This record gives sequence, structure tokens and C-alpha cells, in this order.
Amino acid sequence: MAQTRIAPPAARHEGQWAFDETREPLNANERFKQEDDGLNVRHRIETVYAREGFASIPGDDLRGRMRWWGLYTQRRPGIDGGKTATLEPHELDDEYFMLRVRCDGGALSLRQLRAVADVSVEFGRGTADITDRQNIQLHWIRIEDVPEIWRRLEAVGLSTQEACGDTPRVILGSPVAGVAADEIIDGTPAIHEIQRRFIGDPAFSNLPRKFKTAVSGSPHHDVAHEINDVAFVGVVHPELGPGFDVWVGGALSTNPMLGKRLGAFATLEQVPDVWAGVAGIFRDYGYRRLRNRARLKFLLADWGPQLFREVLEGEYLGYALPDGPEPPPPPTGRRDHVGVHPQRDGRFYVGAAPTVGRVSGELLAHVADLVEAAGSDSLRLTTEQKLVVLDVAADRVDDLVEGLEDAGLAVRSASTFRRGTMACTGIEFCKLAIVETKARAAHLVDELEDRLPTFDEPITINLNGCPNSCARIQVADIGLKGALAGGEDGYQVHLGGGLGLTSGLGRTLRGLRVPAEELPDYVERVTRRFDEQREEGELFAQWAHRAAEEDLR
Repeated sequence: MAQTRIAPPAARHEGQWAFDETREPLNANERFKQEDDGLNVRHRIETVYAREGFASIPGDDLRGRMRWWGLYTQRRPGIDGGKTATLEPHELDDEYFMLRVRCDGGALSLRQLRAVADVSVEFGRGTADITDRQNIQLHWIRIEDVPEIWRRLEAVGLSTQEACGDTPRVILGSPVAGVAADEIIDGTPAIHEIQRRFIGDPAFSNLPRKFKTAVSGSPHHDVAHEINDVAFVGVVHPELGPGFDVWVGGALSTNPMLGKRLGAFATLEQVPDVWAGVAGIFRDYGYRRLRNRARLKFLLADWGPQLFREVLEGEYLGYALPDGPEPPPPPTGRRDHVGVHPQRDGRFYVGAAPTVGRVSGELLAHVADLVEAAGSDSLRLTTEQKLVVLDVAADRVDDLVEGLEDAGLAVRSASTFRRGTMACTGIEFCKLAIVETKARAAHLVDELEDRLPTFDEPITINLNGCPNSCARIQVADIGLKGALAGGEDGYQVHLGGGLGLTSGLGRTLRGLRVPAEELPDYVERVTRRFDEQREEGELFAQWAHRAAEEDLR
């Protein structure tokens, strides 16, 4: 690394390592990270905790370092949402874990899919959720079983390493990378190289907070690049050809900010080094004093894209990146890859829609059988909680579609509501949640399909169990944030958010809190008003930002 430059004074008193040679920890999280790298907890899990049981795990490992290996304690059953913020952590902990399996680029081979299915059935009571980060989450995991689960996953090339914690999380990639007929550039080699070089490297295992990455050469902008800490978006440079536009500083939660372009162009070969430079800036200059200001977005907001690029090039890369073009808007229509689509090699990919990402180990095992019968060895997960089967010969498409549909995974029959509705884990398992999400979202989809059977405009409906926006409520057409109203479950409403063509944050309707039992009525009412008032070609988000407030209530 080149000699450290001094950043502007306004950014100097936030516990940044670049200005503090002692690296004095300024909060409890920084303390336990300094005392022992989170990656080291694996040895204790295998040699102590898995043998001596849940009671043997100290708090800093249980609620801290174990996240570095994809493990969170799940919520103790029977604790209502009103107690989420009042109970101590140990009172919320169940003696079971959520285990997050990272699937970089969303990619799973047939062997990997079967391994996840087997682990789910044998150790997780059959639970499995596809997340909007292209992971699979399992529940009801006992600490005693974790070493054997790791052995089975790692035998097929999967891992839970740095699936959580203040680390580089799973790297998002286009679900149709390498096969899509309209792809600008295949980012898969860069994803693999970042994973090979940096995931599990102690140089990046103590970041100020989580660090999210997306790499996609799809013109459909199918990895939510605007809300990642660093993103590489496929573009064509007028002299250098296909490569990537570099974006930095996107994230949602309680203080949402969309990422900003650095105006820099990176070739496929440069992407891993640029990634390491951005992650290095976050590690060294990122704010560590307050957890609620420790995301990269706050540093970028203070520095601005120009200074950030200067530091990246001058201190971390050692060379200047060429200026590059802005990504063109994505094509109109849907970008969830649901349905049957031609590949560039004459075969087809088939996208299916589980309802709000909820699947099961048994279902994944059945999907593996269908994929094998279709002659494929490649399944991809999407950032919309969907799945895609690649490399299907034309004469096997119909049988695969029929098998998926019979299993409850809609392909050609997928309604706009089944395609467009997502939900986070919710109070069923999550210790931060205050309302139920998965079952309620599934019920909402069923109701809307019955009430609005002919409505077919693209629309996204995202349900979140708390303000942290794991289900991206601020960038949904209809974002529903869990809230309590008079002690009863309800939802605050954000309208008109979007990514891609309608990239922007939603409009908050102040004072509107919809009781859970009235949710289908409310969403139906707003959807009907949009259908009545929309202009030719107008999208829901565009209408929501111009509509009268009374039409949105």
C-alpha cells in the first residue's frame, strides 16, 4: 500500500484505523473483534462447543464471532414482537441456530443442491429459504451438528465462511451469467477470483461492518447494484470494449442511501484488485466509533465520489482507472428471469418462483431430481428469491416446467404477485423482528391472485419484519415495514421505490399504519387505483410519485 494520505478533517474522529495506530476499540463489537479474529471461532466450535453443547458458548462467540461462520442464534419461540426491543439478548436466544450457506454468484451444481437439501432434512427440520442475497438459510441447527454440516457442505465446494459478520458477505452475480443471449460481459471469473483471493483472508475479516458486493454484466441490472457497498455493472467502453462501471456506497436499513458511480471503468481482470482497494478503504478509513455509522455509505457521503476515487487509485491501486460510460437503463419489462428463455448456445434457462423464497429440504431434493432429468447440472438463485435452471435442451423444457409447476414452483403460470413479492425471515426466527412476514406474504399473494386475476403489470411488494430492510422495503413499489399498532401487528408503508428503470427510494406515507388483517384490502385498493389512473407505459413507481396522497391510502 502507498503512503497513507490524510482525509478531510470532517471524517477524522470516527475511530478510523488510518488515524489511530493503537486501534483502540470504541465499542463492544470492536473490542471482541480486536481480542480475537472471528474466523478463529471455528476451532472452538469444532473442539469445544460441539462437544460440550450450547451452554458452553460464551457471549462474545455466541452473539459475535460465530457470525463469521454463518451462525446466528434464532428467536426463542413464543416471544411476541412487543418484547423484541425490551428483552436482553440472552432472553431472546433459542438454543438453535440459523445457518447461512453462501452461494457466490447464486450458483449451485447438482451435487451442491443435493448436499444442501440433505443437510436441511437431516439437521434443519426441513427448513430452507432462498434469500434476496442469493444465499440459502437453514434453521433449527444444533451446535452439536455444525462440524458434520460443514464437512458435508465443504465436500461439495460450499461454505458458510463469512456468510455473516463484519466481513465481505456473499458476492452477488447475475443468475444467467455466461448463458444469457444479451449479456454484456460474464462477471463469473471475477467473482471466483475475489472469492479465491480474499474470502477468509484475515486482511479483510475485521471490517467496520458488513460489506456487500455485486458483479453483473447483464443489461437487466439483475443484482440490485444500487444498494451494495461496491458493485461492478457491465458496460461497453468506446475504446476498451466490455468491462464494468464501478459503484460504491449503497445500503438501506434505517438510513438508506443509493450507491454512487465513481466514473471509473474496470476491466474484468482489474475487478478483483479494485474490489480489494474499496474493501481496504473501508477497513482503514471506515467509521468504527458508532455501529449505526459504520457502513461504507457514511464515509462516501462525507468524502464524495471524487475523493473516494482519488484515494482508491492513489493509495490502493497505484494507477489511475480510465473514465467510463454510465450504464444504459435496463430494458423495459421484468428482470426476475422467471419463465422460459433462450440461451446464446441454443439451449434454454427456466426460471421458477417459490412463494417469497420459502422452500424446504424435501423440495430442493425434488428440484435436484428434476434438474438431473432435464440434463442440467446448474441451478442459480436470484436476488428476487427465485431460482433458475440453466442449460436445458429444447426437447426437455416442457417436462421440466411441468415438474416445477407440479411442485408449486410457478414458471409459465407465475402471477405478477407471485413473481414480485418478497419477505424477510420475520418473527418466526429473527430476533430483531417485531411482526410475522413469510406466512403473511404468502397469504397476501394468494389473496391478490384471487382478487386481481387479470392484473399483469410488473409490481414489487416487499415485507420486512423490522426497520432494517433485509427485504429492501425502500426500493419496492409497495414496501411494508413491520410495526406495532396498539399492540397489534401492522405495517408502515413506503410507495414508489425501485431499482433499475425506477431506481430511487420510496415515498413514506406518514401516519399510515395498516393492520396485518387489512393488508390484502390495502394492497388491492392501491393496485386498483394504479391500474385505473396509470398512463400508457407508466410503471407503478412513476405513478406513486405523482399520485395524490389520498389515492395512496
